[in-house]
Amino acid sequence: MSPESEDSEDSEDRDAVLHAVSSAVLAVTRHLSVREVLQVIVRSARRLLDARYAALGVPDDQGAFAEFVAEGISDEQWDAIGPMPRQHGMLGAMLREGAPVRLPDIRRDPRFEYWPRAHPVLKDFLGVPILDGDEVLGIIFLSNKRSPGGFTEADQRLLTMFAAHAAIALTNARLYERGRELTLVEERTRMARELHDAVTQKLFSLRLTAQAAASLVVDDPVRALRELDQVERLAGEALAELRAVIVELRPAELDRHGLAETLRKHVRLLDRLHPAAFSFEESPVCALEPVVEVAVLRVAQEALHNASRHSAARTVEVRLGCEGGRVFLEVSDDGAGFDVTAAAGRGLGIASMGDRAESVGGSVRVSSEPGRGTLVRMEVPG
Repeated sequence: MSPESEDSEDSEDRDAVLHAVSSAVLAVTRHLSVREVLQVIVRSARRLLDARYAALGVPDDQGAFAEFVAEGISDEQWDAIGPMPRQHGMLGAMLREGAPVRLPDIRRDPRFEYWPRAHPVLKDFLGVPILDGDEVLGIIFLSNKRSPGGFTEADQRLLTMFAAHAAIALTNARLYERGRELTLVEERTRMARELHDAVTQKLFSLRLTAQAAASLVVDDPVRALRELDQVERLAGEALAELRAVIVELRPAELDRHGLAETLRKHVRLLDRLHPAAFSFEESPVCALEPVVEVAVLRVAQEALHNASRHSAARTVEVRLGCEGGRVFLEVSDDGAGFDVTAAAGRGLGIASMGDRAESVGGSVRVSSEPGRGTLVRMEVPG
């Protein structure tokens, strides 16, 4: 092969690598939530360097990780592995040292300690800190390169370059979220002020009108009836004001993580707190208006509360997905079940779930029989 051919191939390889890095960086910078940025960083790095496993951890101040995302491990494997890792072993060493680590076999390094029984077996290892100046924002690491020979020095340089761009994207996402949180605080303050002004005025008028009606009942019953009509109208207006404000009070976790991830976190928390096994399954979900996301989340929380408190179930399953342009939520359990027609006065929130769904153009169906478990299905337009 001539020197010109070799130079041409090297140039093509460099162009391919730069194109891959550019594509990965663009994929990261298109996202604004921190969670999305972390997931795309890990996914892009794994694809970029042809690794079987990739993970990224963002440390907290309590010796654990505030966020930890991975690629190549299924939800079932995560559940079997257990809690998120602590800052020990190789992960702790990388956080302390803030330097890249490349190993042919992580198990032979003295800094390696152990991993849980269900953890996949890692061999060749490449880890790089994500730095903002001297601050370690997180660590990204890959393991088990698919092509023979393990990770190379060129791989290390490539991941280090990618991590530098990822640091910028992660910092921007954090700034965006903080700015959005400040905006939300300001908006909540404004809404609280409006709630106080509007509803307080309505309730004050309502009280005066009721007092006037009471004083007229004996002497002028016809006028008293007119005043009572006014009481009913004012009560309805006050209720409408309250509902409008409550609908606008969007939970902060929805803005931070989105509907699917918020539900996943809620289900995982219940799984840890209750003897029943709680699971979450997600298929691609149509885009939803913010007010619809709130309604879906509240119905899910109500249904999960009922399942955990009243059903005596062994398993509770949550499914979120999209069918025919409509988003569906299902919460099912294998518990004691109940007579749906006789449940109106049992405080199971069936009416409130239905009201929430109807307020956003959707519906809720509750199916249950004694001894046959319960299924709550909500559908809303996508």
